Amino acid sequence: MIEPSEKAQHLIADLKRFIEDEIKPLEARENLGWGRPHPKEALRDVWKRSCELGFYNVMLPEALGGAGLSVVDLCALKEAALLTGSALAPHVLGELSGPPRIGHLFKVASDDQIERLLRPVCRAEKAVCFALTEAEAGSDASAIKTRARLDGDSYVLNGTKRYISGAPYANFAVLMAKTTDSNGVDGVTAFFVDLHAQGVTVETDYQVMSGPGSHGDIVLHDVRIPVANRIGDEGVGFKLAMGRITLNRLLHCPTMLGMAGLALNLSLDHARTRMQFGKPIAMFQAVNHMLADMATELHAARSMMFATAALNDAGGDIKVQASMCKLFCSETAFRIADRAVQIHGGSGLIQGNPVEWLFRATRMMRILTGTSEIQRNTIAKGILMPS
Repeated sequence: MIEPSEKAQHLIADLKRFIEDEIKPLEARENLGWGRPHPKEALRDVWKRSCELGFYNVMLPEALGGAGLSVVDLCALKEAALLTGSALAPHVLGELSGPPRIGHLFKVASDDQIERLLRPVCRAEKAVCFALTEAEAGSDASAIKTRARLDGDSYVLNGTKRYISGAPYANFAVLMAKTTDSNGVDGVTAFFVDLHAQGVTVETDYQVMSGPGSHGDIVLHDVRIPVANRIGDEGVGFKLAMGRITLNRLLHCPTMLGMAGLALNLSLDHARTRMQFGKPIAMFQAVNHMLADMATELHAARSMMFATAALNDAGGDIKVQASMCKLFCSETAFRIADRAVQIHGGSGLIQGNPVEWLFRATRMMRILTGTSEIQRNTIAKGILMPS
């Protein structure tokens, strides 16, 4: 198995201590359990404290105040955060609203945008979300209907973005809109949009499978934003959005496998302590075979992920392998979580039990960042028509 660097191992140890010593006690005090909404005030406290200790920006390059970790190290760090069993672990790393979402924009943003928007995110002063998906634009992201019309030194935006993660607590969005009538990707432009601007409404009248409070729709009605908030030139927004899709698909895998590993660990603990017919249920072959399959599939998925990360670090092309990882890891994580619920029996069906939430959360992963079907399309194209 490929191992993280010594630097990453030290960071992981420090991260675990921080989560055990500060984050888990906070969760207990504020009753911030699995699948429950997390108040903005509590999240801001987590972001700021994590930023003070250097974890919030750790996934960025060194030039931007991060740790400059390899992709192998990033995978190990993200997986370790989830394995702590903390519901707020992704927030510690800023994954849902912080620096990992905007790190690549430093290369294309203007100096004004960097100082006004990006650096405040890195200081945990502002939160950001990414807004592309619409009712008729999911897998076909080029089919977005949100429009941005140039009017003097401003753009006027109209449209609705759906299922945007982080929208309820974000200050601004990196938002994609059409600036031409083109049906292709050439007319898509990226903008920084203040979510508190006149004409912007964030609607949160629904909840996704993983729980309430973290997703919302962004409704834009004659929203006027300055030209200075356009990211790059007109028509390059889709390329900007898709530019890191390959790496992002790979970097979703440690989150999935962290969930799967946590589900396995919880199942092992439960199987050792749950007594039936006078002995632990781990002694029954039906249960220990499920545990064996869970451990085996997790090992296979982790091996694939780290091998692909190492190939990327060595300068290799991972477009096909990243989709393979996203497909296999998401499907595997869900199977593991499903077995975890089975092993826990009735207690695994109760909201508030971690395995019940992990079942719902891992099911979402087969859709987010490209469905399993889209991954298969990419894989098939790559093996049938290699470049």
